[in-house]
Amino acid sequence: MERKPEVILNRKNVIGEGILWHADKQCFFWTDIPKAKLFKYKPSTGKAEQWETGTPVGGFTIHQDGRLLLFMAEGAVKLWTDGKFETVIESIPEMKGNRFNDVVADPLGRVFCGVMSTEKSAGWVYRLDPDKSVTKVIQNTGTANGMGFSKDAKRLFFSDSKKSNITIFDYDKASGSLSNSRIILQTSRSEGGSPDGLCMDSDDNIWVGLWEGSAILQMDQNGKEMQRIQFPTSKITTLCFGGEDLRDIFITSAGADDLEQNGQLAGALFHLNLGIKGKTEYRSRFDN
Repeated sequence: MERKPEVILNRKNVIGEGILWHADKQCFFWTDIPKAKLFKYKPSTGKAEQWETGTPVGGFTIHQDGRLLLFMAEGAVKLWTDGKFETVIESIPEMKGNRFNDVVADPLGRVFCGVMSTEKSAGWVYRLDPDKSVTKVIQNTGTANGMGFSKDAKRLFFSDSKKSNITIFDYDKASGSLSNSRIILQTSRSEGGSPDGLCMDSDDNIWVGLWEGSAILQMDQNGKEMQRIQFPTSKITTLCFGGEDLRDIFITSAGADDLEQNGQLAGALFHLNLGIKGKTEYRSRFDN
């Protein structure tokens, strides 16, 4: 199987992030956070599109109706399709001057959404419920990043790039509560990079991009490394499984604002096929 990543598109992202496969449209979407851009790419045609979002999109989910649910600056949450927005939450006072980062939906349509840390405070993670209420569920994060659920939805995996670790939580799907946190991976940015975005495969293994680590890592749920794929650029941000059979891996990167430091392919979009099948991401939903 192909173990060398290939570049399929290079839009020179400063921070390419949040990539998700949209099965209905057979394409994937991702963002360039500081540039406030949203991208779409359809592998079957090679067609790429982009839109200006006005303010940065830290993360998004595929919504129950097929639109994207964008998590933005100041706590804004908006439904989006083809450049058209519908506001769900205008802003969250506690997030003034801040923004969302990575997000993930659970089987019941709740969304866990990370909030960046600032010079004045640590970050945190909200849970957005289908009734559109938000509840703080993880406190004192550094850089709240990738999240993913096990197949039985009894465990949530959470990466914190600033703390350079991945934590596992027990998850109660009925109540949406997290408990019994424990660190399963601790890395060093100076010696292999920090965990960034993550996703799960169909065998319940974890895949994570390594910021300043020039690699993606596959590991089991105990944090044991299974394989590592090297990339020709240092800041690998996140990845997703997609394609008709969910065996294609699409990977985003960052650093196009300093190609000399990060490599000439910094900010490019990469592709791999290792013959490993991914897991379909859950969709967000609202009661009305």
